[in-house]
Amino acid sequence: MHGGEVPRDVKEELRGLLAQVAALRENVDNEGASILSEWGGDALGDYASQARNLADYLALRRRDLSTLQRSLAAFGLSSLGRSEAKVAAALDALVATLRRLNGETDAPYPGPIAMQAGEEALLTASDAVFGPKSRRPLTRIMATLPSEAAWDPSLAGRLIDAGMDCARINCAHDDPSSWGRMIDNLRAAAKARGAACRVLMDVAGPKCRIETLRAAPKYRVKVGDRLSLATSVDPLSKGGVAIQPSFPQVVDALEIGAPVWINDGKIGARVVAKGKDEAEIEVFCARAKGHRLKPEKGLNFPETELNVSPLTEKDLRDLDFIAARADLVGFSFVQTPQDVELLQDHLARWRGGAPPQPLVLKIETPLAVKNLPRLIVQSARRHPTAVMIARGDLAVELGFPRLSEIQEELLWLCEAAHVPVIWATQVLDQFVREGVLNRAETTDAAMAQRAECVMLNKGPRLAEGVALLGDILARMDRHYAKKFARYTQLKAWSR
Repeated sequence: MHGGEVPRDVKEELRGLLAQVAALRENVDNEGASILSEWGGDALGDYASQARNLADYLALRRRDLSTLQRSLAAFGLSSLGRSEAKVAAALDALVATLRRLNGETDAPYPGPIAMQAGEEALLTASDAVFGPKSRRPLTRIMATLPSEAAWDPSLAGRLIDAGMDCARINCAHDDPSSWGRMIDNLRAAAKARGAACRVLMDVAGPKCRIETLRAAPKYRVKVGDRLSLATSVDPLSKGGVAIQPSFPQVVDALEIGAPVWINDGKIGARVVAKGKDEAEIEVFCARAKGHRLKPEKGLNFPETELNVSPLTEKDLRDLDFIAARADLVGFSFVQTPQDVELLQDHLARWRGGAPPQPLVLKIETPLAVKNLPRLIVQSARRHPTAVMIARGDLAVELGFPRLSEIQEELLWLCEAAHVPVIWATQVLDQFVREGVLNRAETTDAAMAQRAECVMLNKGPRLAEGVALLGDILARMDRHYAKKFARYTQLKAWSR
């Protein structure tokens, strides 16, 4: 190449790239508009512009862009790998750059306001859900309150001092009297410190559990064992090990070969025989020393339709308290837009003229993953909205090999929807329970920094866990903002 002359083959490649990206921009615009129309378009109110970006992102990701990305990267151009929050603006900026490289010196760029609008919308949404964030780390920390938070007022103060931004109450445990004392203690501790700490209350939802158990006192489940699932179990009667699910109707719905996971995924079994009101299962996955069975432990049936209401009778009773006292409402096992609308209608009835509470959609099943765009749109049209990646049940329902892939995709989708994410389940779990830290847990906690909030479950070392998590997240804040790597000074190799 002589002087400023561009070789002919390079010119042709740049013209080809411009044609590809311009066509992509047009197709995304048309398909995004069609998706938005399916969702109700103008009826989405204040969420319409955010929904449009989500629709554009879905249209963009219908395509395999990996070859185009490599071609763009060869010229040092944007490969669209960080376009989630601003799909149209990112495509417009890329088209403008390619036009200029093809000789159109006045091709206009979207401008900084358009390029930053998505990130600003996500920050605004995070503040609406969790409250303003005034201290590092930028990622919020949520802690699940144990039962003792009701009778130990000092616990709330220790958690806030350690860095807790939001407290979670799991309505599957304790009762309204205990929940009320927890909230009173938390409010008092926050007021004394001049701090803000919101309260999330999880509607328990239709979680299937071991209702009744017949087993020897020290029995441990091991690979090869056969157990019975039955619609009715007398724990005092004679016979083999038997489990009555909290949803007895699932027994008749099971088919030969259907997987059954017990104790929140620690025990895997398959249906090997069926009888009237009974199914025999054989264990294929358990640790060598076996597992103890206990009532209240979770049961998962990932390939079986449970056909249960998204709100149980207990949930409907609890909603009276939740609507009056909670700052945020967590919806467990939500699966369809109709589920979301049902909860919204109940809350509206109890809230009266009070502002709508933020909703946290807990994503725990394959159907919830599939329906997530519509779940978000239905929720956000009436409530500030966040999404919780409930990795425990999600891993069991989807399979552990898919979890890492899916949690990444959920982060991307929610960023496109301008909806904050809560990264949940087993974060620093061993440290919180036993005070022992390991490499896998610290790496997981560091990866969680890309979410807007990280949740810790309860345990004896919960306050120390909050402080440790805050330290890890603050360190990662120096290096990452979502998928954007910050090129700050690296001090490990400095002289």
